[in-house]
Amino acid sequence: MNNSNQMDCDLLVVGSGASGLAAAVTAAWHGLKVVVVEKDDVFGGATAWSGGWMWVPGNPLAKRAGIHEDPQQPRTYLKNELGHRYDAARVDAFLDNCPHMVSFFEEHTSLQFVDGNGIPDAHGKVEGAATQGHQVIAAPYDGRQVGPLIKRLRKTMRETSFMGMPIMAGADLMAFLSMTRSLKSFAHVTKRFTRHLFDLAIYGRAMQLVNGVALVARLAKSADKLGVTLMESAPAKRLILKDGAVRGAVVSTEKGEVEIRAARGVVLAAGGFPNDITRRKALFPRTPTGREHLALPPESCSGDGISLGESAGGCLVTDVASPAAWAPVSRVLHADGTVGHFPHIIDRAKPGVIGVLANGRRFVNEADGYYDYTSAMVASAPKGQEVASWLICDHRFLRRYGLGYARPFPVPVGSFIRRGYLQRGSTIEELAKRCGIAPDALAATVKIFNEHARRGEDPQFGRGSTPYNRKGGDPLHKGLNPCVAPIEHGPFYAVKVFPGSFGTFGGLKTNGSAQALDQDGKPIAGLYAVGTDMASVMGGFYPSGGINLGPAMTFGYIAGRHAAGAMNYEENNNESPGDTTAQTTRGVATPTL
Repeated sequence: MNNSNQMDCDLLVVGSGASGLAAAVTAAWHGLKVVVVEKDDVFGGATAWSGGWMWVPGNPLAKRAGIHEDPQQPRTYLKNELGHRYDAARVDAFLDNCPHMVSFFEEHTSLQFVDGNGIPDAHGKVEGAATQGHQVIAAPYDGRQVGPLIKRLRKTMRETSFMGMPIMAGADLMAFLSMTRSLKSFAHVTKRFTRHLFDLAIYGRAMQLVNGVALVARLAKSADKLGVTLMESAPAKRLILKDGAVRGAVVSTEKGEVEIRAARGVVLAAGGFPNDITRRKALFPRTPTGREHLALPPESCSGDGISLGESAGGCLVTDVASPAAWAPVSRVLHADGTVGHFPHIIDRAKPGVIGVLANGRRFVNEADGYYDYTSAMVASAPKGQEVASWLICDHRFLRRYGLGYARPFPVPVGSFIRRGYLQRGSTIEELAKRCGIAPDALAATVKIFNEHARRGEDPQFGRGSTPYNRKGGDPLHKGLNPCVAPIEHGPFYAVKVFPGSFGTFGGLKTNGSAQALDQDGKPIAGLYAVGTDMASVMGGFYPSGGINLGPAMTFGYIAGRHAAGAMNYEENNNESPGDTTAQTTRGVATPTL
């Protein structure tokens, strides 16, 4: 630091979600002096509020489990999924590097992983879809290992936790859903919750970190150990351009503006534009005011990185299948008067619930992916009407699985009904009238659904017909189909669901090295874009869970290596932090590992 309003480093990272921290840790391990600036007063971005899954075909955890697939299989799947939006150079960069990304973090950092080998790709009927081996997630982490840094990290999302306790997808979640049906599950939940109450009393927050908060904590700890400077409440205001290259940014802090000079450039990782109302209004379908959409990321994810990139000649890619990573979201009114957003990820695939429009009719296989449910809702809602749907269930379903933010037994549901989150009716027709749904049509829909559901069938939409559907169902369900059961035990309940998203797919145009490109397709020297500041490598499609964080981590890793000039050699156990003996000159357009 030369004076109070100037800093010097090798690489400046704007944003502290998975992609930004991955870039920072990778670059720092390779010997660069790195600064991370975060607009919010806590680190973690949207990643901390996510489920934390990463889609990583060919990952070393799968291989250690004996799962070896042809490297062309995920390419075949993506070619069929993405169609003309298949960008071979960037897809190759992602698929070639993502296994090395996992190995790098496993071997050299505090980030460790757990496999999701049993999770299938979303569209099992598409050629190339895998039934196993593509998913990893950060291993659970004891928050006490993070040290004082824990106080500077974003807590888990209020709506998806229980009294602030995050619940891990998989066996942990299954235990919570089956605690009244299994002594083993009840014991697990009791132990988890007792420990959580202790942590709340001592630390004032959850310390059993899982999902996105575990990923952020492990990355932040790794960055801290490598000497990365972490600055919160420090939004980047403008880029520093010198001799046609990006060489830092001016950052606002409590003590005034600071000029951070970065010899190797800037990585934009500020979380896309899910909360930029102007861009939402312009780019999102059926969002006339921009406010109909219920975005899940923090308010700070509002397009800062995109605007910075455009100021240096970068271009926003809007030719994507969808501008947003769709998710069905309900609006939660909390007792303190605040409003939250709940993503309906788990409940839709369980047996005994359907989704309907205001006309009382189903419109999609509810057990398909959250992106598929929401895109179908946007496409199916009549023109000129509000885009919304209702998830309908009976009392048995509500008490067994919960519905959205309303928790299963033994958590009482009275407060959810009083605040209007849940609508209740003693009959299907009464429920329909309370929701503004066509009563006769809904009654007919439920009657027809029940007739088939008693046989475990759904001839209308094929619910439970794919491995992905069945994985989301209930393995303890005694019926013929883990995703299908009749809706017949009143009273009946409904929650209103709107289009929302986990983030945006439109982003800055980049190449396989995560370099931002100008209008002519040429790299902008010293400027990288990763995460949702980068245009989706999936072209705006959602072929599987984890396709946000898998590429975010991988292209963060790629950007960090490229900035360090380390793109042309493979990771090996003989490397040590700062080793530059095998490094080549910078400027490689496409990573080769």
